[in-house]
Amino acid sequence: MMWIRKKLGEICENIKKEKAPIGEFPYIEIGNIDVNSKRIIFTEKGAVNGSIFAPENSILISRVRPTRGAVAFLDKKIAVSSAFTIIKPKTNYNPKLLFYFLAWNKKFFDYLGEKQKGTNYPSVREKDIWEFELTIPQNKKEQQKIVKILDTVQEAVDVQERIIEKTKELKRSLMADLFKYGGPSFRQGLKLKKTEIGEIPEHWEVVRLGDYFEFKNGINFKKEQKGKGILVLDVLNMYTDNLYPNLNEIYRVEGHFNDEYYLKPGDILFVRSSLKQEGVGWSTVFPGFSEPVLFCGFLIRARPKTNKTDSTFLVYLFRTENFRNQIVSQSGVVTITNLSQSILSNLLIPLPPLPEQQEIADILQTIDQKIEIEKKKKELYEELFKTLLNKIMNQEIDVENIEI
Repeated sequence: MMWIRKKLGEICENIKKEKAPIGEFPYIEIGNIDVNSKRIIFTEKGAVNGSIFAPENSILISRVRPTRGAVAFLDKKIAVSSAFTIIKPKTNYNPKLLFYFLAWNKKFFDYLGEKQKGTNYPSVREKDIWEFELTIPQNKKEQQKIVKILDTVQEAVDVQERIIEKTKELKRSLMADLFKYGGPSFRQGLKLKKTEIGEIPEHWEVVRLGDYFEFKNGINFKKEQKGKGILVLDVLNMYTDNLYPNLNEIYRVEGHFNDEYYLKPGDILFVRSSLKQEGVGWSTVFPGFSEPVLFCGFLIRARPKTNKTDSTFLVYLFRTENFRNQIVSQSGVVTITNLSQSILSNLLIPLPPLPEQQEIADILQTIDQKIEIEKKKKELYEELFKTLLNKIMNQEIDVENIEI
């Protein structure tokens, strides 16, 4: 099949710009586009002054910070920010194909990077976007087959995303059930009792966290201490969906430190200070590591005093909406939100017997494992999509030989 090299201006229509009324909804700004998935995330915000309508089967390309990749496909007429360039291919070119050939095209974003001007908010001229050249098949049937192939893989990505979201919903529902009614094996003859923190199983206790844990603030390191020495956990390592901090991207510091600043397996780490209020109090369990690890001054370490608690169970508890709200609301909100040892020490928590804690933790960890498996499947489909797209654009694959 014949492929030709054309400029975008040669294969796209001249769109007459139509003003959108202020408040028109739905409305798309650059920030509404997920730069990885290219999906549009709608908000309740309506069109602002200067907004325009993008027609059906058109493609949005951000002219501001263009190399981020805010490119999206529209299957219906919609109001958009004037910071987008809107392109719509002529009738002999498939609009979805052109979207695919631009949205994940490294050469396109490298080109935009060469053309952009400015520093804080670099932008590219609309006429430079029209000048971009790409190679595209002439035959409409070939175009349609390429779109069908890529759509099929994208649908598999979407299915995985729905599975992940539904499994997360199941986890939230299970957490609400388990922290109110206890582990399934312990529910025979179950009775609930009213306490100062709500209804809990009759055989559970309400305890102060400080009676079971001791607390320690981390070390405030100086820039000049960073080097090739000892690993340090920082705030950015804390924000993970699983129970454990991210140990892949941690920095090192040089110096000699007291033993009390080294982490042990089972230590719980809380975010003590965060510029974002919702970030404070987020917790993880330190799983242990192959070499010593310190923790920074923006974290508080909680170390068990007894063998009556399961740290995994407690981190799941601390991540429930109820306890997240408690921790955040008690933290001082100034420029930076702060969590203190005193707040944590006085925090009242429900505490079942250790075997029941472990059962609840095991159930929730099984759900987390399911989520991780589905995430990896999604990543594989995303990688397959990018590989296929790249090979198709480089004409390394003859789509005639692909059965759908």
